[in-house]
Amino acid sequence: MRKGWKWIGFSVALLAVGCGDEKVSTGSMTNAAAATAVPAPTPVAIKPMAGAAGEPGDAGLVVSGPIIVEHQVELSAQRDGELQKVYFDAPARVKAGTLLAKLDDRQILANLEAARAKSRSIEADLKNWEAEAQVLEADYGRQQELWKLGLTSQEQLQHAKYKAESDKWDIQRVTESLNTSRQEEKSLEIEAEKAKVIAPFDGVIARRYVREGQNVNKGERLFWVTAEAPLLVRITLPEKLFGKMHTGQPGQITSVDVPGETHAARVKQVSPVVDPSSGTFEVLVELTGERGALRPGMTASVHLQNIH
Repeated sequence: MRKGWKWIGFSVALLAVGCGDEKVSTGSMTNAAAATAVPAPTPVAIKPMAGAAGEPGDAGLVVSGPIIVEHQVELSAQRDGELQKVYFDAPARVKAGTLLAKLDDRQILANLEAARAKSRSIEADLKNWEAEAQVLEADYGRQQELWKLGLTSQEQLQHAKYKAESDKWDIQRVTESLNTSRQEEKSLEIEAEKAKVIAPFDGVIARRYVREGQNVNKGERLFWVTAEAPLLVRITLPEKLFGKMHTGQPGQITSVDVPGETHAARVKQVSPVVDPSSGTFEVLVELTGERGALRPGMTASVHLQNIH
């Protein structure tokens, strides 16, 4: 009897140990699943910014973004040809309208001069036709007076009339020829302008892609020109801040590339819509003070104030 009770007690103990192992195993599986879960995206943090005397001020926002400029363009060839002359190279500063380079335009200029000579010739013919028209008109007037006096025939009167009318049509024909010739001149003048590479705005030549004597095709890159001011930073914010950002909000711009410099800034533009795919909207911040050592392309931190 005692042996039976001992056997029953031993079985109960084994059952308890088995249940305990099952609980531990379940807990281990739960922790492994939690460890492999994808973390949620970290929202943009709004933190208090210090006031002028070091005391806490209005809520502020700190976001990073690249420094950009509004005017930045790659100039390309507007026609095929040989690059005859390069007048400026990187990193030269240029003014709007400065001639940077020129393609070979000798044939275009020769065609343009021929078109101008043709226009001058047609213009001279037109003046001749107009002078003849005045003579024929005067002859027709005299024939009318003679007809009233009975001193000329109806045939002579009609002949004078037809000659005067015919000359008017000749004047119209020559006038149209002159207009066509002048349009050819304008077309060649445009082609001559396409041979010139002009700076579209004040800025600096960041890069030159071609060399003198090189044959270029229409659309091929020639120069990269960028403005130096005003400096802007385009940042992206979560939609929960939409409505809290306003044009003119003050802020500051700093950069780890230029330690020790802090620059005044303000919000220049706030996007009127939220991107539904990302749940964000864009804000453009403009540097209002001196740019110091900041340059386009650097990464900057934007410290915005008065976020309510």
